[in-house]
Amino acid sequence: MASNHLVLGIESSCDETAAAVIASGRRVLSNRIASQVPMHQRWGGVVPEIASRAHLEQIVAIVDGALEDAGATLHDIEAIAVTRGPGLVGSLLVGMEFAKGVSVARGIPLVSVQHVAGHLYSPHIGRETDAWGTSVDEATPDEPYIGMAVSGGHSSIALVESPLSITVLGETLDDAVGEAYDKIAKLIGLEYPGGPVVDKLAAIGDPERFQLPRPMLHRAGFDFSFSGLKTAFAREVEKLGGREAIAGDDVVIADLCAGFQAACIDVLVGKARRALKEHGLKRLAVVGGVACNRGLRQALHKRLRGTAIALPEPEFCTDNAAMIAGLGWHLHRAGHHSSPGVNATASLSLTLPEDGWQV
Repeated sequence: MASNHLVLGIESSCDETAAAVIASGRRVLSNRIASQVPMHQRWGGVVPEIASRAHLEQIVAIVDGALEDAGATLHDIEAIAVTRGPGLVGSLLVGMEFAKGVSVARGIPLVSVQHVAGHLYSPHIGRETDAWGTSVDEATPDEPYIGMAVSGGHSSIALVESPLSITVLGETLDDAVGEAYDKIAKLIGLEYPGGPVVDKLAAIGDPERFQLPRPMLHRAGFDFSFSGLKTAFAREVEKLGGREAIAGDDVVIADLCAGFQAACIDVLVGKARRALKEHGLKRLAVVGGVACNRGLRQALHKRLRGTAIALPEPEFCTDNAAMIAGLGWHLHRAGHHSSPGVNATASLSLTLPEDGWQV
């Protein structure tokens, strides 16, 4: 097929092996994702060694499948975009080294992408329309918005003025919100991943029964902290006699989940509202795996009336390569390319791309 400015994206920062093909930075032609959740469930969390081995086993088939779904070959690809960090270094290395090998062998420019920046770009991609409801055949708009990235590994809030202009306003000081969900779920005997289960139970629980703190909500700035909330939750469980004492008590477990979720939502919505007000904006994008949370989505629409809210489709909220390819197209067009010597970086900062993504 004709190139049509196709970019191949590769994502392997944690426990999803993903590849996608994007046209002109916006239209998703393919989006393959191999989840490792069943492999990690028995451990109650991601085991880095298992994750990296699974990436090695999956990546060739996933990339081949993404190209096939898009009706493309490597001859049609204008650039290869790959997640450089942050993430689990063993997982990142699989995607990075694969992308570097293809880049060198085929002479295709290589673009390194910061994972959270990819999430912040995800509202602009789609198959027909993006999360703002605009056609993906139109150019990416440079209208600024507040972007809140919430997932198992990241909790950040940023001013996004354009795809390549991001200013970090705040980040988590400890646990990410999705990580806190997984940890409290494990504490009360729920399955991994905890986020979807807690969300489902919270919908039928009483959020007022257990009064949990709203950490950092009223403190100046936009940083997050969820470790104290997790500790407060654990204390409530202890007061009830521990995990064994509440096992099988569906009402208590639902009420605990509802109280925890209400605290998280109050913090997230409160920080978003303040950022919008301080920057005089009426556009908010909530991205990352926790953006799939039904309770959070409902609260955003209810409490932030008058704000245009972009919530990507679930397949573009969880870790995916389409967002990496989309942002990679802009980096490629701006001349931000990586050399074959570029290395995976587990703690790659959310900065402007010229400040180090391509080293």
